[in-house]
Amino acid sequence: MDKLKTLAAIATNLTATLSAKDRYQRLLEALHTAIPYDAAALFRVQGDSLIPLAARGLTPDAMGREYSRLNHPRLDRICSSQEPLLFSKDSPLPDPFDGLLTVAPKAKHQIHACLGCPLYVDGLLVGVLTADALAPNAFDHLPQEYLNVIGLMAGAQMQTVDLLTALEEKAERQGQLASDLMADIHSHRGQKILGNSEVIEQLRQEIELLAKSEYTSLVLGETGVGKELVARAIHNRSKRRDKPLLYLNCAALPNSLAESELFGHIKGAFTGAISDRRGKFELADGGTLFLDEIGELSLEIQAKILRVIQEGEVQRVGSDTMNFVDVRLIAATNRDLELEVREERFRADLYHRLNVYPLKVPPLRARKEDIPILAGFFAERSMTRLGLPAVRISAGALKLLSRYSWPGNVRELDNIISRSVLKASSNPEDTDFITIHPSHLAGDLGAAIYTNPSSISSFPTPLPINISLREEVKSFQTQLIKEALEKNNGSWAGAARALDMNRSNLHNLATRLGLRQKEQS
Repeated sequence: MDKLKTLAAIATNLTATLSAKDRYQRLLEALHTAIPYDAAALFRVQGDSLIPLAARGLTPDAMGREYSRLNHPRLDRICSSQEPLLFSKDSPLPDPFDGLLTVAPKAKHQIHACLGCPLYVDGLLVGVLTADALAPNAFDHLPQEYLNVIGLMAGAQMQTVDLLTALEEKAERQGQLASDLMADIHSHRGQKILGNSEVIEQLRQEIELLAKSEYTSLVLGETGVGKELVARAIHNRSKRRDKPLLYLNCAALPNSLAESELFGHIKGAFTGAISDRRGKFELADGGTLFLDEIGELSLEIQAKILRVIQEGEVQRVGSDTMNFVDVRLIAATNRDLELEVREERFRADLYHRLNVYPLKVPPLRARKEDIPILAGFFAERSMTRLGLPAVRISAGALKLLSRYSWPGNVRELDNIISRSVLKASSNPEDTDFITIHPSHLAGDLGAAIYTNPSSISSFPTPLPINISLREEVKSFQTQLIKEALEKNNGSWAGAARALDMNRSNLHNLATRLGLRQKEQS
């Protein structure tokens, strides 16, 4: 009857909702009702070693050991057998658990009865179950057929636990991956490389070429040029397009968190590590990882990234285990990495690994013919976000946009158009649409261009040679101030606010332009 209860308990365990550790422990407890052991252990076979999964009746340090078949001949004999083995009390082979039993922790050579069951699944050895007792004849009454069934059911239990663990890990990875991707999609929805300029067409051709390969790529360019859009374009045209593309801004991470974010960590690795967590490399397995501002990472982390590129190996913080990943890496930076290498702030070997096929993203000042397209896109997006009617950009506003040097590139254009739409919506001229005028841009662009003539050197279209540069600047300043005064019913205070200028500065400028008489003291 005890034997039937044991089998029933094992069968019940197979369908119970328990963690892997609990399932293994429950298996050993169920066996104890019919096998009078003093100690039992369940192992996973991993190469030529046995890794303990659960134990009962053994001292805690037994679980921290790795049992080599070469050093433990009894375990080797069990692994080489096709059926359970019962070692005689006079066996000359040393028992691996001598001195490890909790009932006799200090005694040596006291284990007399020893039973070992090899656990097979589909003909493959996956584990070993051992039972030990101090009584020499403790296991003599157990039929061979019964032990065979125990071995089959224990093997099935291991397979079930492995499958459930794999499903749980996959669900966890998918959940974390979905969270990352949803945040990423939300922040980048609808963005694509816009423009018809020659330099953008050339960039598109290079993206198409690079996407066909598996090369690691380094995307170079100033802040705000759209390096992340280039990375997305490479991924979306590659054979990995159906796999995840993950993004990480390295500049936004303190060095203490960057390693965990990239490579993951195990529970207890540091304060706040309350559970195991995958890093971006593991989450992006099979897909692409885009590391923005890679030049901000420390030399130590750079060394680990190099190992991932070379060997595909990822080691979580606090873990001794290596995980293998298949990730295409795209990196970006606005730094001069050749200079960083010379200054020993960036690893030369990593630089050469990343620089297999560099892509240079042109600044906005090098493709000013694309500004109307970009401005229209940003205006339309701002209109949708603010729930406004149609937004138009006047010819004067486009002319002003084309004359600016754009140190902040496309990102700066996006911000300025967003602010201008909001300003224009505060006092619309028409109920059908909102129009952006130069006065709505003046606070951002007017002073920068027209009080600093040196910035005009980057204008896209040369001024007529029969017109003085000084007179051209003066004419445009005059036009801006007149428009601001007209929109504010002649109020200098209102015009100053519209132009985002200090009122006294506006008065001085207007006086120099002849729009206002100099005040008498």
